[in-house]
Amino acid sequence: MLELHHLSAVEQLDLLRRGDLTPVELTEHYLERIDRIDGDLGAFVTVTADAALDRAHRVQADSPHAAALWGMPLGLKDLWATAGTRTTYGSRAFEHVVPDISDEIVTALEDAGSVSLGKTATPEFGLSSYTESLVSAPTRTPWDLSLGAGGSSGGAAVAVSAGLLPFAPASDGGGSIRIPAAATGLVGLKPSRGRVPSGSGFTSLAGLVAYGAIGRSVGDVGLLLDAIAGPSPWSVGPPTWDEGPWLGAAVRGEGRYQVGVMTSSPWDASHDIRISQEATDALAVATTELAAIGHGLDDFALDPEPYGEHFKVIWQASAAGIPVEGDRLELLEPLTRWLVEQGRALGARRLAEALAWLAGYERRVIRQFAPFDAVLTPALAMTPRPVGWYSEDGERNFDQQVEYTPWTSFVNVAGLPAIVLPVHQTAKGLPMGVQLIGRPGGEDVLLSLGVQLERRLRWQRRHPPQW
Repeated sequence: MLELHHLSAVEQLDLLRRGDLTPVELTEHYLERIDRIDGDLGAFVTVTADAALDRAHRVQADSPHAAALWGMPLGLKDLWATAGTRTTYGSRAFEHVVPDISDEIVTALEDAGSVSLGKTATPEFGLSSYTESLVSAPTRTPWDLSLGAGGSSGGAAVAVSAGLLPFAPASDGGGSIRIPAAATGLVGLKPSRGRVPSGSGFTSLAGLVAYGAIGRSVGDVGLLLDAIAGPSPWSVGPPTWDEGPWLGAAVRGEGRYQVGVMTSSPWDASHDIRISQEATDALAVATTELAAIGHGLDDFALDPEPYGEHFKVIWQASAAGIPVEGDRLELLEPLTRWLVEQGRALGARRLAEALAWLAGYERRVIRQFAPFDAVLTPALAMTPRPVGWYSEDGERNFDQQVEYTPWTSFVNVAGLPAIVLPVHQTAKGLPMGVQLIGRPGGEDVLLSLGVQLERRLRWQRRHPPQW
């Protein structure tokens, strides 16, 4: 039976705007589901039920109904400071922090008329591709509770996949939107660097971080991107709720494009990357469907370069500034502790070398991608990893993450947009996806390609059986 939470976010917003559903009713529906089933999933670290209902009543009574996300429930990633709400950053070192001021992305979502139901789970400081923080229970994919949901936006993805939220905003510094979207059977969109002003990436080390969206359908992520992307370096201009450029691209789904197909990765020079049969099968589904639609497909590989040694320096350096000192370092988890120690031991010269090399790499990637409208890769090299699979040895843990997610971090380095699409299910029913990488500012092409595949494969109506 089709229930309210089985509908896409676009469909739910339409019900709100037509008056067939109220923000309070929609909020109550999701709060009831969170209370009933999230204990098995670990999607939320903190649920703010009373505040959510108060907000829903105020939005229903006072907010302009034309606000981009009028009355839509969502969760806030626990890396984002939220005034008056516990914000742990996934760490025991901050598990009792209640900020006085919200981050800009939180304010932007409130201004769009949304209703926050609480904080979604994230690994410690968002530094890993799995969500098993010691602050809360492990975050599990609802397709198989023995398997992890990926990270760092693991809680956000699980909440959407299990029908605890209609969609979710998220952030991505090395794959943190795309990895959990792939592991939970969803669409995940990381925009171009600078697309979203409240999370432009320009202030993060090497410009890695971008704010984007996780949803059940391509239209859902387009809708959410419209809500958070105002004027940007790409001169798109401010959207309106029903005519935003990204939802519009998804609705139209037009165009025929040239697509490069890449199975090699930038990590091949430093790691033994092995592509599972399940990942290969997902890629085959995507290429078969794209060819049937009429798109051009060409095999492609990036020039081999020592990418891994320079990216690792940046990841370690990004952890060096975590404000934890002395005895409080003992509160950090093994991976974080290793990254912090390695980062603080780096010299300024080595950091400058890595930054300069990656800046050149960005230009080289964009130049090599130039013949294509988009480049297609597997989303992940393996099926979702079991809870507890990752080593407590920091260096081995980092290598495991690379082996699981070899096609994500270089997209952040290059500042390119990318979308993950859940094109396939394994014989055991696990979701497997592919990634499409676009040109700078090329979200419209990715959304158009995504919705063309969605119309044929209809993944937006797939739901984990027990949820």
